[in-house]
Formats: sequence, C-alpha cells, structure tokens
Amino acid sequence: MLTDTHTHICDTVFDADRAEVLARAEQSGIQAIIAVGEDLADGQKNLVLAREFPILKPAAGLYPTHLDLAAAEKMAAFIRANRWELCAVGEVGLDFWVVKSEQERALQKEIFARFIALAIELDLPLNVHSRSAGRHAVDLLVANGAKRVQMHAFDGKITAARPALAAGYFFSIPPSIVRSRQKQKLVRHLPLDCLLVETDSPVLGPEPRVRNEPANLTMSIRAIAEIKTISEAHVVDAVVANTHKLYGF
Repeated sequence: MLTDTHTHICDTVFDADRAEVLARAEQSGIQAIIAVGEDLADGQKNLVLAREFPILKPAAGLYPTHLDLAAAEKMAAFIRANRWELCAVGEVGLDFWVVKSEQERALQKEIFARFIALAIELDLPLNVHSRSAGRHAVDLLVANGAKRVQMHAFDGKITAARPALAAGYFFSIPPSIVRSRQKQKLVRHLPLDCLLVETDSPVLGPEPRVRNEPANLTMSIRAIAEIKTISEAHVVDAVVANTHKLYGF
C-alpha cells in the first residue's frame, strides 16, 4: 500500500510505455503515485493522465528555475481552478545549484513564498525542491507558516534539516540512496516518523543515467531498513502512516 510521493510520470520518456510502467508499479505494491509538474503543460498533462490512470494523484507547480512572475501567476490560477483534483502544490521551491546571482535568488524566493501562501490558502501540501538550498528553503517555509510540507530528495545536512523536523515536515527518500552517502547519512539521523519514499522518476534511480521508474520504490524501503537495522515491514508501516498524515491516502 505504498505511495511514490514524487514522480515526473508526465515526462515524455514514459510516453511509449507509461501503462506498462504503471502496471509494474502496482505489481510491486504501490497504490498511489504523486505526479508532480514543472510547468503549466505538465500540470495539464497530469490531470489528463490521472483521469486515465486512477493510480496517479496529480500535482502542479513551477520548477524553481522558472524565474517568471507572470508564469507563477498563471500557475497559481491553474491550481486554484483545479484545486479539488490536485493533491499538492509541487514541485516548487529553491534551486541554488542552477541559480547563482543574488538578484535571481531573491526573485526565486519571492515566487516560492507566493506558492507557500497559495498552499496554505487552499490547504494543500507543498512538494518542495531545495537543491543546494535546503537551509534557505526550510527557513522560508517556517517563516511563512507552512505546515504541510514534503522536502523532496533533500540534499542538505542534518543540521539544515532540524528546523524542518521541529516544524513537522516530512523528507522523501529516492532509490539513489543506494549510491548516495549524503542520503544514507540523512536517513541515519532522521526519525522514522518523518520519512516518506519517492522515486523522482525518471531520475534519481539506483543507477546513474538509467531511467528510473516507480517500481524501484522498494529499493528505498530496503535501504532505510538496512540503515536503521529494522524490518522492511516496519519501514512500510511507518511511511504508509506518514503519507496518510500528509496527504490523506
């Protein structure tokens, strides 16, 4: 009864065999897949796909490298108009790996703050990207009163994660944990009651540059169990309960 809490299943790399990919996910014990988006076209496609494949739970957001206030306003209007079909605002956030100038980072923070306010207004969870900006993203979320938050594939240190823990936020772990010392260290220090699992398909799989898919979610479960020296069943129970707390399914 697992949920893959962050995928890009609308990506064109899945167009040729999406039905087969989703069938493999169901066979591996996945009951729901959160389909995030990076722009308006993704949000629209996610709605269409969710009507075709009930396993998909659509989300909509603007990837943080889109530094465009007009595009952010259009996305906000789309989210409001489709609020009852969407399960989350995402992905949204900060990306200091790509965005380097202080002026552009300030604009990125303004756009992110607007999406935080929108998610609070609509009572939707935030599915957050924070590459090379974990501390800054957490600070902005806390300062703006965000309550329902998933930190997707968090790449920061445990010290940057602690304020998010105190605020009751969740951290989702992708299959790339099998090759990432940072993710392994993070899981070692994070409590089980704040963990979710994701694949970020088609990326962040167990092998670099190989297409990832939701069926690989079990690798995240196995890795968490090994790191915490507990059973996989214990991990499954915990992440299912955590997903229900945040998303209601």
